[in-house]
Amino acid sequence: MTRSWWGWGTVDRALPDDECVALAGLVPGLPDRPRPVPRAADVVLPPSRLAAPPSLPVTTDHDVRVAHAYGKAYRDVVRALAGELDGAPDGVAFPAAEREVVDLLDWAASAGVVVVPFGGGSSVVGGVEYRGDRPWLSLDLTRLDQVLEIDRVSRAARIQAGALGPVLEEQLRPHGLTLRHFPQSFEFSTLGGWLATRAGGHYATLHTHIDDFVESMRVVTPVGVSESWRLPGSGAGPSPDRLFLGSEGTLGVITEAWMRLQDRPRHTASASVRFPDMTAATGAVRVIAQSGLNPANCRLLDPGEAALSGASTAGECVLVLGVESADRPVEGRLAELVDLARDHGGVPDVPREGGGAAGAWRSAFLRMPYVRDGLARMSAIVETFETACTWDRADELYAIVQAEIGAAVEKVTGAPGLVNCRFTHVYPDGPAPYFTVIAAGRPGAEVAMWDDVKAAAMEVLGRLGATVTHHHAVGRDHRPGYDRQRPEPFALALRAAKAALDPAGILNPGVLVDPV
Repeated sequence: MTRSWWGWGTVDRALPDDECVALAGLVPGLPDRPRPVPRAADVVLPPSRLAAPPSLPVTTDHDVRVAHAYGKAYRDVVRALAGELDGAPDGVAFPAAEREVVDLLDWAASAGVVVVPFGGGSSVVGGVEYRGDRPWLSLDLTRLDQVLEIDRVSRAARIQAGALGPVLEEQLRPHGLTLRHFPQSFEFSTLGGWLATRAGGHYATLHTHIDDFVESMRVVTPVGVSESWRLPGSGAGPSPDRLFLGSEGTLGVITEAWMRLQDRPRHTASASVRFPDMTAATGAVRVIAQSGLNPANCRLLDPGEAALSGASTAGECVLVLGVESADRPVEGRLAELVDLARDHGGVPDVPREGGGAAGAWRSAFLRMPYVRDGLARMSAIVETFETACTWDRADELYAIVQAEIGAAVEKVTGAPGLVNCRFTHVYPDGPAPYFTVIAAGRPGAEVAMWDDVKAAAMEVLGRLGATVTHHHAVGRDHRPGYDRQRPEPFALALRAAKAALDPAGILNPGVLVDPV
């Protein structure tokens, strides 16, 4: 399957023109026909400014540069469709061994070349592009894709950072093991990308982030290689792994990690529960999150999100629950969860062939990025932002975001839009609300219009004390909100770490902190 250079996923799964037109009926005021998809070969790029030594695995091939120009955010898709790739990398490196990563960083530091690590290229926050004047190199790590060692006794594996999700899982499968980390980008993102961005994964409770599965990490920095010890836990000072988890390629290049694994689940069960409104549903989810039952799936869809996914068209909220285990039946635990939901006014669905509301949501979840791209071709604004807050502020945050971002959308576009919400992850002390915005854009102005809406969203979240991102990372797009959220003493320490580990300032400048 061929990866799409301009949009999400693979070329064969992109929506055809007639389906793009049909979808546009969701948003009045869009054009009659979708904009064409340009061929990569027709995109005009500036000449490469690189002259890498022939011993290094660097290419300046036109189509490879095109495919590494952007991530997969809405603004990336729109710019790619318009053929706006003036900031494409000057070259792309494909190291096949850690030694080559070291050599590439040494050369880049001596030549003044910026290096931006690239895993699957699925960033939705401007994390794999460079907005500056220096020549830059996209460091594609996907040739470092092997499970190097398995410790079956400790249930852990040493895995190279460039392994895409399916590649990683396929190598673990014969051993009956799994990492069980399935972000929406699973097919098109790498272990190193998950670690560098502190990605959120399969579990809606308990083990929600990739952090929870890290045993130790190996990172190449411009001043040396950092490798932490394999330990189940340690109180020996600040954790070296925590320095690089979430560092987004600005402190070093993650090359491998020992990861905690699990036996593959053999028992699974799911259910869906309907609620009349978000207040009742939120109360039920809070009790579930605090119950200690730890469902693997606990996704709450508001009425708009339920309708968009096909889970409900009756103006209800829908809670999707799932449980799993490698060694014992789970039906009893699921029944306890459903009872808790029922105690708060929930009405469980009767199990149906095809999974009912839960099945509809899962199908829509996997297809949504392709739907977004199809609507983007129709000049619709289709993008998301996510956050997390404590339970005592959850109802207020939901109501204020709905009202204020709805007003911002209408101000920017001149017409009402959709602002939907789902809880992707939940904790004993709070949820992670994930908002989807759909509105009519003006051809040629879509990026600027979305930027205005996103700025309004970051202002609201900051004012309410909610995080600027729960699992999408900071990148360049979230820097204003991150600067506001981050304590200044920590910012001083982060700048010092950047200066010490990357004295030439070549690693992903502008991410997390300003270049020295």
